[in-house]
Amino acid sequence: MSSHPVPGAGATAAPRGTARKLTVVVLGLAALVTVMLCAFALPNVNGAPHDVPVGVTGPAQVTRAAEQKLDDEAWDVTVYDSPEALKNAVRDREAMGGLALGADGVDVYTATAAGPSTASALTAMGNGLATQQHTQATAHDVVSFPADDPRGAGFSSAALPMIFGGIFPAVILSRLFPGHQGLRTRIAGVLLFSLVAGAAVAAFLQFGTGSLDGNYGLTSLGLALGMAALSTTFIGLEAVLGFAGLGAGAGVMMLLGNPLSGLATGPHMLPAGWAALGQALPPGASGSLLRANAFFDGTGALVPALTLAAWIVFGLALALVADRRAKNPRRAAAQADASDATAAAVV
Repeated sequence: MSSHPVPGAGATAAPRGTARKLTVVVLGLAALVTVMLCAFALPNVNGAPHDVPVGVTGPAQVTRAAEQKLDDEAWDVTVYDSPEALKNAVRDREAMGGLALGADGVDVYTATAAGPSTASALTAMGNGLATQQHTQATAHDVVSFPADDPRGAGFSSAALPMIFGGIFPAVILSRLFPGHQGLRTRIAGVLLFSLVAGAAVAAFLQFGTGSLDGNYGLTSLGLALGMAALSTTFIGLEAVLGFAGLGAGAGVMMLLGNPLSGLATGPHMLPAGWAALGQALPPGASGSLLRANAFFDGTGALVPALTLAAWIVFGLALALVADRRAKNPRRAAAQADASDATAAAVV
């Protein structure tokens, strides 16, 4: 008597709901890739000057004509009494650059360290005006990147290390010192790491690659403040929501904070709303604080420093909420049961 194999016999049947889970995962990953593309591509595609503060100086008739020519959404024009006043405004970060117009030519004053893209746009504008007047344009870089790194490559590459400097210690310390008992240790750890990492990154960029100028101690403290803002926020999110909170926070900082930081171009190259959002997030505030400390002797450092301090307070507040919740066993048990029920429903 011959036996016939039964189709599918011996094969392990897929658990119920596998197709649904696979569909959700595939669609979720596709959505994530799309969001990443939008986050990184849109700022570059729409990158152009937006309300850039610039100055003009020269004879009244000429400056009036230049002011009318520049009166659009790209430029915010201020008339200065002299080229020296214009240069001082650039050093004090009241203007990103400007044009000194005269009968014998056009002087273009830029601050490459404040934003290379804006400096390039101003230079091109000065060359165009000089061509119209049949004169020559002379460029003056009032605040430039250091001679060892004239393009600011090291400065521009600091965004991701600062973000990862906030993510990695939060993840590792959450694994090594989990739960309520390890919460204070995690907070102390990320703050100590931020100080050490800030000093190390500042030393590498200033003394290793020559990408930064300014006071080393002030620069390193600014970098530490930025990393602390990220890491304490991640620790707080993890304490309240678990690793899902940490992952969500890291996603926001990577997908929004990094491309909207304006570190490479300066925030004025982003549309107003996107620029404001970028500067409100820790990566953008950290970049602005680093720029102020490294190239402008701390001018313009107050707002980003306060922004980062607010994020630290936010992270510590989340940690405090988690700490108090852990001290209330009844509430903690109820929330744990709710979490288990949610997980069971998903499965």
